[in-house]
Amino acid sequence: MLNWLRKSARAEPVEVAGRAPAGRASGSADQVLRRLEWTVLRRLDGLLLGDYRTLMRGTGMDLADLREYQHHDDVRHIDWNVTARLQTPHVRVFTEDREMASWFLLDLSPSVDFGSGNQRKSQVSAEFVTVLARVLTRHGNRVGAMLYGTGVDTVIPARGGRGHVLHLLHAMQTRPATTTSSSTRLDELLRSAANLVRRRSTVFVVSDFICEPGWEKPLGLLAQKHEVVAVRLLDPLELELPDLGLIPIRDAESGEQLMVDTHDAGFRRRFARIAAQREADLRQSLARAGVDSLELSTDGDLVDAVVRFTDMRKRRRQASGASRSAQTQLPTHLKAAA
Repeated sequence: MLNWLRKSARAEPVEVAGRAPAGRASGSADQVLRRLEWTVLRRLDGLLLGDYRTLMRGTGMDLADLREYQHHDDVRHIDWNVTARLQTPHVRVFTEDREMASWFLLDLSPSVDFGSGNQRKSQVSAEFVTVLARVLTRHGNRVGAMLYGTGVDTVIPARGGRGHVLHLLHAMQTRPATTTSSSTRLDELLRSAANLVRRRSTVFVVSDFICEPGWEKPLGLLAQKHEVVAVRLLDPLELELPDLGLIPIRDAESGEQLMVDTHDAGFRRRFARIAAQREADLRQSLARAGVDSLELSTDGDLVDAVVRFTDMRKRRRQASGASRSAQTQLPTHLKAAA
């Protein structure tokens, strides 16, 4: 029991042995995409109302025009040469370049192929990637992917179009089952992405983050160059065990199997406490790395999760912009105090 609890504290993946396999995405890639376009994408179109732009930032700013300074303009955009020549304050007007590639770093290790209900985490991952890739490519952006099983085994270059989204979904659907038992090294995927993706991009790290330690520093370094979003895959059974009596628990990655008594209320409380601590530690690690986090649960709604995440990023950027504007307008002798 003590050894198993130590493993739980390290957040090793657990799977109930003997449970019937959870449902996978059925049908061909084209059938799945058509279903998502008629269900998820149509709902997102009505809810986002163009705010898909908050999912990613552009690579830079292009000078579009010059005009006279107006109240509430950002003083940092004043063109002092033009102002001196015309004797009237003028500001630069910019347009943001939105043609930025997006990359999906996909953890498809054995722990992701788990679900205690009707969906596995791998299915949630596939639907999220398909929906977001289609949203982005419909607006002229390019998407690429790196797939990790027991190592980085597949790289799909960044391209646009519906056909490319189908290719990406097909690559996720037709992967052979992993036969070897080894721990996930997420740092390997992150370092490979840092070497491959040279131009500034939006990077979605889609993983359950059940892996060996050491991924925090590579993630932070990646976030210094790119816009990085951590997409966390969750299952309710990983957070709290129900009272199922004496059941076998199997580690999805090592294959080790143990019998545990879930009827023991004290055991369930210890499991929940360890899981909660892991959740808190993981959120702190992501915050220290400077990345936003989107949580996707196997029993949750994909549309609601994406909309909540988009709203959060929009509010954060508005607050950040207001803070910078207020700081700029402060008198010099007050800026230091602020």
